[in-house]
Amino acid sequence: MKTIYLASGNTHKLHELQTALDQAGLSVQVLGPDKMGGMPEVEETGTTFEANALLKAHALQEIGHSDAWFLADDSGIEIDALNGRPGVISARYAGEPCDDEANNDKVLEEMREVSDCKRSCRFRCVLALVGKDLEETFAGACEGDLLQKRRGSGGFGYDPLFLPNESASTFAEISLDEKAKISHRARALTKLIDWLKSQSF
Repeated sequence: MKTIYLASGNTHKLHELQTALDQAGLSVQVLGPDKMGGMPEVEETGTTFEANALLKAHALQEIGHSDAWFLADDSGIEIDALNGRPGVISARYAGEPCDDEANNDKVLEEMREVSDCKRSCRFRCVLALVGKDLEETFAGACEGDLLQKRRGSGGFGYDPLFLPNESASTFAEISLDEKAKISHRARALTKLIDWLKSQSF
């Protein structure tokens, strides 16, 4: 059985990944960084989601087992009227420490004068998988519009403001099952699973 260490202490992400791999019939065990003494501090200095995902994956690889694989993700929202911001600084857009409410408030303020027909945006996610002689990335995106006010109490981050093209509900209103079908992370994960199926291990 292959082991993948996930560069995240988020138990929901770990469970989501393990469930997806199990459902795909892949013999892969997913473990968190706590099984290796914790996630090292990583300064996300990359200018792209891909670069930051690779930084996190390689940081975990440096303290890990030589025969294991290491997976990290980086994601955020790109708003066209803001020239792609917040982008790679989505989580800390309103400053440190990271605060979802403050980030949403800042985006709403910056978009206050923007009409409904010019509020296009997308969530992007890049998964980076590294190991010995291995470096692969898998990208996913979900297109939609940024609302003028929050809707829904679920999800996290910018979910209450994001209305995906495929739904009449925001990411904060839809079920986790529905979100798992259309989200940027789900689409990146599908590409990862297709790649894993093509490998012999």
